[in-house]
Amino acid sequence: MGIVIPLVSVSAFWAIIGFGGPWLVPKGPNRGIVQLMIVMTAVCCWMFWIMVYLHQLNPLIGPQINVKTIRWISQQWGNSKDVVSN
Repeated sequence: MGIVIPLVSVSAFWAIIGFGGPWLVPKGPNRGIVQLMIVMTAVCCWMFWIMVYLHQLNPLIGPQINVKTIRWISQQWGNSKDVVSN
């Protein structure tokens, strides 16, 4: 449930901007270009947000520490008996 609320709310926000924004552009010679810019901005911002959000849900690469560093940290912190005796 924690994933659905931000996903729906942010997607709805950018959908409103993308579909409703072009209707607010006043008539003029560059109206089509301005409408296209609004729609493309909404699409690009939504895609950037969704990629970052989904990437944070399931990171592909986690932190990696080699065994020598773990043993050194364990020795420095004083609990080396647990780690050294595999």
